[in-house]
Amino acid sequence: MLYPGGSVTFTPRTPRVVTARRLQRRRDRDQTGRFLAEGPQAVRAALAAGVVLELFGTDAALARHGDLAAQAPVVSPVTDEGLAALAETVQPQGLVAVCEQVDVPLAEALAKQPRLVAVVAEIRDPGNAGTVLRTADAAGAGAVVFAGDAVDPYNGKCVRSSAGSLFHVDVVRAPLTVAGELRAAGLQVLGTTGYGDADLDGLLDDGSLARPTAWLFGSEAHGLPDDVLKAADKRVRVPIYGGAESLNLAAAAAVCLYASARAQRSPRSQS
Repeated sequence: MLYPGGSVTFTPRTPRVVTARRLQRRRDRDQTGRFLAEGPQAVRAALAAGVVLELFGTDAALARHGDLAAQAPVVSPVTDEGLAALAETVQPQGLVAVCEQVDVPLAEALAKQPRLVAVVAEIRDPGNAGTVLRTADAAGAGAVVFAGDAVDPYNGKCVRSSAGSLFHVDVVRAPLTVAGELRAAGLQVLGTTGYGDADLDGLLDDGSLARPTAWLFGSEAHGLPDDVLKAADKRVRVPIYGGAESLNLAAAAAVCLYASARAQRSPRSQS
């Protein structure tokens, strides 16, 4: 590891800190192809992915996480105030890494023939998007597509909500008109809506979910745009057995993705 400042500890006004702090803005992330990953969990995953360019840390955090510091190509010690300037949480954990963005073209992700894909279409809430990304990773999805005017996957809250999963699956940024490419890659395309003509239980019972599947999820406030829903092979509703009016986005995504994951791993799908 390299300490560019020698024994100097950086402050909020140090040029390296000022430059890194600009990555809290989407414009600067887009221009540089870089973003910030905050906290030891995200830093560990980013290091494993080989995308860390520089690791900022307080003396206490660098001592506590010496294994992470040893893996970073450049380590920049910062004061508590310097770290607070880089962090976006109320109680930062002492580490912030500057990383290269990891998204790949849709064609590259589909060339790997994923059996499960999640598409977040125009989802603006970074916490929801990051949670869906984390859930998709846990369910074994090969790719997560941020479609249309969706939140930036490198938004700080989205990165934190993904809990490291941003570095585990193929992340794609694509236009809303992705259904045709997904279908051409051998995936059935299922759009989620509370008013769907297909029922999730029915798809489980008839074996449909054992097929390679791309799930389309819309924003919590507006759902999927009409043209995106029309482009899906089926419009699917999650059955509600109790008195709740609906499920929130993250819960509905978890139910659908895990239903597919279970179906794809069933003995019937392997025969």
